Amino acid sequence: MPRPFTPKVVTANDLVEGDVIYLNRNGAWVRDMCMAWLIEDEAEAVAQLALAETQPEIAVGAYLADAKAGPNGPVPTHFREAFRAKGPSNRFHGKQINTARTEAAAHV
Repeated sequence: MPRPFTPKVVTANDLVEGDVIYLNRNGAWVRDMCMAWLIEDEAEAVAQLALAETQPEIAVGAYLADAKAGPNGPVPTHFREAFRAKGPSNRFHGKQINTARTEAAAHV
């Protein structure tokens, strides 16, 4: 018996900068998962992935990632996607510096 479809986001890597990117409801690429389109229909998810794959000048390695609705938009349901959403792990820059500042402010 096939597994039931679970909500997905379309994700890839930015061709030029290498950042993790997500497709939003308007067909634009965004860098924060919370701004991505949480697709709850399997046929729509497949169609949006096909659209993403027609943009090799912007996005490479597009695929569907499991996600769920969070308080501020989609959130990952798998460790790999949570890791990718935080940005590079080798040093604090980009997304990670923003996360570090938010976490530091929460502890004050």
